[in-house]
Amino acid sequence: MTSTVTRADVCAAAIADAFADDGEIFASPMGMLPMLGVRLAKLTSNPDLVISDGESLFLAGVPPLFAKGDVVEGWIPFRKVFDVVAYGKRHVMMGATQVDREGNQNISAIGDFAQPKRQLLGSRGAPGNTVNNRTSYWVPRHSPRVFVEQVDIVSGVGPRRAAAAGPAAAKYNDIHRIVSNLGVFDLTGAGGTMRLRSIHPGVALDEVIESTGFALELPAEVPTTREPTMEEQIIIREVLDPKGLRFREVPEPEAAHQ
Repeated sequence: MTSTVTRADVCAAAIADAFADDGEIFASPMGMLPMLGVRLAKLTSNPDLVISDGESLFLAGVPPLFAKGDVVEGWIPFRKVFDVVAYGKRHVMMGATQVDREGNQNISAIGDFAQPKRQLLGSRGAPGNTVNNRTSYWVPRHSPRVFVEQVDIVSGVGPRRAAAAGPAAAKYNDIHRIVSNLGVFDLTGAGGTMRLRSIHPGVALDEVIESTGFALELPAEVPTTREPTMEEQIIIREVLDPKGLRFREVPEPEAAHQ
């Protein structure tokens, strides 16, 4: 990785690439890096993306992270979001406390369902998202505690489980990408299991393998995640995140070990 391109910038570009081919669709990023990546895609690879302020408004422009006062294109209060979820023209990127080799996600609790060790957010909108809309996941700290053989509780539904549940669950199930601070993954492995698409610059393949709690399918030659172009770097640093908020979620590796 060059001295001017940070891991956070690479992650933002990888997230933008996950939305690049969506066309005119409602992008629902949950979290700082997903929001940054979606807005980067809107300004570069996919200008047709429909974005919101994360609360109740569709935006005509593309403001910096958490900025107020941009041009409003439409109104989407919380109850209207459910109409879009059911209709399907939406790509949501959620977080994952756990995600397993079959693409199931857990944000509900850790441990046995009857008596969990730790209560989390609850399943919230994850089941509806994954059976109705294209869904991706963002994991800022890739570890064996997150990438597990089998999630403790299924919140977001992976393709194999959706297929077993029948056509109503499987018809629109589309787990598109998993982006972490180490690499990019999808579910094109054998039997619909997780496969490594690329590792970020400066990351060793052994680090990805050791940080994953299951046997990850690997390509014959592992690509390196692309670095953002100079245009994208300028947009990230000067337009979308001039305050450097992205480094709170993805610090540079050296700083993370200090």
